[in-house]
This record gives sequence, C-alpha cells and structure tokens, in this order.
Amino acid sequence: MDIKTNLPEVTALKIAVEKAAGFKLKSTKDFISMVDFIEMETRQHLSETTLQRLWGYSTRGKDVVSEHTLDVLSRVVGSENWEDFRKKIKASCGVESTMFSGETINSRDLAVGARLRIGWMPDRICEIRYLGDNQFIAEKCVNSKMQEGDRFSALQFQLGRELYLDHFQHGTDPELRYTVGEDHGLTTLEICD
Repeated sequence: MDIKTNLPEVTALKIAVEKAAGFKLKSTKDFISMVDFIEMETRQHLSETTLQRLWGYSTRGKDVVSEHTLDVLSRVVGSENWEDFRKKIKASCGVESTMFSGETINSRDLAVGARLRIGWMPDRICEIRYLGDNQFIAEKCVNSKMQEGDRFSALQFQLGRELYLDHFQHGTDPELRYTVGEDHGLTTLEICD
C-alpha cells in the first residue's frame, strides 16, 4: 500500500531516522551513507533513489511512498513497523491544539497612531505605535532586543500567549521573524493613553 509523503507522521519518521543516524540527508554522499546505516541497523536494503524521493532530494519525486519503505525506516528508530511507529508517535505527542480565550487586541481594530504597551518575562517592556496595515514601530523599549525604531507586523496581541512578529526590521539587519514571550506569553498588554 502507498502512503502520502506529506503526512505529519512521515515527516516525524524522517526526522527520527536522521537523529538515529546522527546526520541530515543533504547530499548524494549522505544518502549513500544512509543506505549503509539502514542495512547495518535492519539487515534490509532501501535504495538511494527511494530515499532521495522520500526526502524530496530527487527531481523525480513522488508524493507517495510504499508502506514497506516506512516499515524499514520505522525499524531503524526502534519500532516494529510503520503502524507501531504511528501508535508511538500518537501516544507520545498528546494533544497539540487547544481552544483559548483571553484579553486580545487585534491590529485591525486599532486606529493609526494608537500606542500599545507590551511586556514579557523576565522584565521586558516596549511601547509600540500602530502605523496601519498591521505595521508597528517600537518607540520605547526596556531590557529588550527590540529597540526604538524597530519595525514589524503583527495581527494580534494576546495576554498570556507568545507574540509572533513578522517582517521584523532591526537596524540594518535583514528582515527577520521574532517571537517574544515564548515560555510565558505576554505579561503586559495595554492600550496607552
């Protein structure tokens, strides 16, 4: 039976195989080494081209992989077969989605020129001004990597949740993405007078 390669479990298996082997598959030499590693671990053979298609290295890629290939790779990481690997992943991951509510400010609800005060652990505080079109500029920052004049875009601010800043421009650095409050979320969220 063929399995779609874009399943999250297939991605998890590829990551686990690379971790078990101790290297990432980035070059032809890596795929040759992986064939040898798989044979040593399982006493079964998978071709270099099969691995290249699965990892998206081959231009002759397919969007499906045989269950046999996934069975062999699953054995590399200590599972009996593909189905056993899937069961272990499901049991170890738990739930990765949740509904939540809380104090929220949406960019679309702000007037141009509105100012927000945001803060996160351990002692970061920034005052930012809304420029319109989901764009903000930092005006005052204390104890933060974000500094006065930095610009970014954000759609929503939620107390207690991490904040993702897109198109973050810090001085002359290239545009980046920046996350604040990764562990504890925003601890301060206020509209300034």
